[in-house]
Amino acid sequence: MRGIRVSMRQLAARSLYLHALRSEAPNLAYFVGRLWRTGGPKAYPRHAKTSFGQAETIRLHARLDMIHAMSPSSYAMLSMELSGRLLPATALATLLACISTARATDPPASRSDSSSAPASPAVRCNALSSFEWPGLTIDEARLIPEGKVEPPPDTAPSPAPSTIVPEHCLFRGMMARRTGAQGQHLGIGIELRLPVQWSGRFAFEGGGGLDGILRPAYGSVWGTISPPALARGFAVVSSDGGHRSASMTDPQWALDQQARLDYSYNAVDKTTLLAKALIVRFYGQPPRRSYFLGCSNGGRQAMMVTQRLPLQFDGVVSGDPSFRLTRANVDQAWNEIVLARAAPKDAQGHPIISRALTPEDLHLVANAVVKACDAKDGLTDGIINDYKACHFDPAVLTCKGPKTQSCLSAPQVTALKNLMAGPHDSHGQPLYAPFPYDAGIADPAFYHMHLGTSPTAETNSADATLGFGSLRYFGLTPPDPAFDAMKFDFDRDPQRLLETAKINDADSVFLDSFAKHGKLILYHGMSDQGLSPLDTANWYDRLAAANGPGVEDWARLFLIPGMTHCAGGPATDEFDMLTAIQQWVEEGHAPDRIVAHGKSFPNLTRPLCPHPRIARYTGGDPNSEKSFVCQK
Repeated sequence: MRGIRVSMRQLAARSLYLHALRSEAPNLAYFVGRLWRTGGPKAYPRHAKTSFGQAETIRLHARLDMIHAMSPSSYAMLSMELSGRLLPATALATLLACISTARATDPPASRSDSSSAPASPAVRCNALSSFEWPGLTIDEARLIPEGKVEPPPDTAPSPAPSTIVPEHCLFRGMMARRTGAQGQHLGIGIELRLPVQWSGRFAFEGGGGLDGILRPAYGSVWGTISPPALARGFAVVSSDGGHRSASMTDPQWALDQQARLDYSYNAVDKTTLLAKALIVRFYGQPPRRSYFLGCSNGGRQAMMVTQRLPLQFDGVVSGDPSFRLTRANVDQAWNEIVLARAAPKDAQGHPIISRALTPEDLHLVANAVVKACDAKDGLTDGIINDYKACHFDPAVLTCKGPKTQSCLSAPQVTALKNLMAGPHDSHGQPLYAPFPYDAGIADPAFYHMHLGTSPTAETNSADATLGFGSLRYFGLTPPDPAFDAMKFDFDRDPQRLLETAKINDADSVFLDSFAKHGKLILYHGMSDQGLSPLDTANWYDRLAAANGPGVEDWARLFLIPGMTHCAGGPATDEFDMLTAIQQWVEEGHAPDRIVAHGKSFPNLTRPLCPHPRIARYTGGDPNSEKSFVCQK
């Protein structure tokens, strides 16, 4: 049977080889010609001289090592990528038929060539410590027994400490390790966890903030996916985004040109390729399905892979994405400026921003918003589903006389309205999306994002720490660490962010290649304190306009009332997007509604509805999602 497989592969390769010669693709002809004549990837000399650079040559070798395990479609896409053009229909048909026959007659376990995997998981895992890849330094490769998850590297949300993950191979390393001009620790860090009992699925878990932390690759997305993907049999990879920092808010890496590219998209690209090659080495075959899961910056990365790596992932889940980070930076400067106008001053005349609005003031606003808008979806339950019908104006809370706990001063009302409306230039042109008035406006996350807790004029809000740092070091090109964000010029300074936007912002709606094979689920909390859910909704509306009514066949957005950034708030913020995307990709079951629950509302379930539909109460048990329909 092996002789049949080899001859079939030689026939397939010969067809591609002849096409390469006719198309004047000498590098493709060389590589595939070796396969045709020998029938196996062993024939490729590791340091063959081609017109490719050495790194690209080695990467092609690594891809061709996968050839015996590839699916027909994957092999065809590799062939087309190498040749730089589409194959003639006859050549492609011959290629697919031959590869299909070879796979059907040669189970992976019976292979004796270089793609076969040793039987022992410990041996296979240890073998990864000598894996060769351009610029890769390997820190460890060891087998981890079944047990509880390890403690998180920082205070960011993570899987519950009691979470059990199965026996798996842990691989950690770094690509292109180097020291930046300012002494930064740079390079693309990777952690890959390969379960011994593998489902054949691969998941890339995205990062958050400004990255810089190599998080355990469990596939939990900040603890929101339970059980995490690793516990479900996924091989899971994570990356540090191309740099190491003390925290996700440290922006100094962005003084380095290459680090900017790595953070924007390159780290995801390189990590994906390496992870898939390691999967082939460990299991002897590539993943049959590939997924990307992320929220916040991970959500931006998720959108980015649909736009820049459209053939790499079958299913993508993007939560609360910072997909227009440069515009969010503008919004963060705007927020602090408008709040400073309403803030009391210290002895030197500097505004104490944390006192512009108190937590009690925000609770007053939240209660008024719920009272005005809650029942518009048919039920008074503390959840505002019909956000489009909510036209709340905080001016109704303006004090008639002196400021009291039951009203807002006129400067406070103006500051809140400007905060929620988002930034604009002197001509009234919006520079970012507005924020909806929602029940979560009194959540501590909102207060810490915009106001902070500093009793002095030295503000510690996330807008001023994460936001200003991101703006100065990364948003502006070239970086300007001394830039005074409180003097941001909304007419001129947005132009200084355009270069970063070109490489980092994931706002394209031309997803033709991804749409042909992939599925995309987006979700966004309506009380997200830092990234506007209406910006994500606007992007989805542009996507629908550009792609027509069939967009719901492959992309859907779910807006989640009350939920703050990625999780939290007065919301049904617990849901299973991983199962939803799997069922859509693998079984064809599109998510018409996703059932959610949350700690804020015990014993209550609600449907999450695909935008532009919302959940409307139709009668029956008010605690059950079955009493709601999704409709426009």
